[in-house]
Amino acid sequence: MAGDISGVLGALERERRTGVLRAGGDGAFHIERGAVVHAESPHAPGPGDLPAGPDPELPALLAMFDAAYFLLGSAAEPVFTEGPPSGGPRRITAATLVHEQRRRRARLDAAWPDGGVDVAPVEPVRRVRRQRVILTGVQAEILLNADGRRTPARLARDLGRTAFGCLLAVRGLAAASLVRTDPLGPGAPPSRTEIPAEWAPPDHDLLDRLRTALVGLG
Repeated sequence: MAGDISGVLGALERERRTGVLRAGGDGAFHIERGAVVHAESPHAPGPGDLPAGPDPELPALLAMFDAAYFLLGSAAEPVFTEGPPSGGPRRITAATLVHEQRRRRARLDAAWPDGGVDVAPVEPVRRVRRQRVILTGVQAEILLNADGRRTPARLARDLGRTAFGCLLAVRGLAAASLVRTDPLGPGAPPSRTEIPAEWAPPDHDLLDRLRTALVGLG
């Protein structure tokens, strides 16, 4: 099945298909009657890597949206395979995933416009030129644990943090000149994926719940 992965998700939703949509080595969406019920990516922590807190459903949702962020940005050719339903009870529309991916991309680019730090090993700068630096809790954890070998995604898994939270923290550290970066390139523009009118609408209640959870974890 040819096309970008968001467009393919929309087509599978309209056709109410069931199976697995893979994006090369970037992971896969599990789909049941057109809705996404699970997403996984080697670039994102799994539900078992994240703290549960008072809401037992939250780790699975955070992990799904983390994985979806990387999947929707994948350049791999999407391949859909029909199969039996799998995944949890939550049914998420393609528009909900695309809406959140676009918001996350815009926040990351506003913090630091070069996505190269997202995939590079995090290496702290040992000599800080600024006299006073205010760090978030996630940023402090990253600087304490960064070893010049682990990427933000690997640190997220090891620290029990969301991938997005670590990406945002590392971009902020790059802007503050606290981690080594390559010379700033043009950067990646914010995602401008349009949500076709025929898609099922985004679930804004779920998105609000997700954003509240991310703020709490920061």
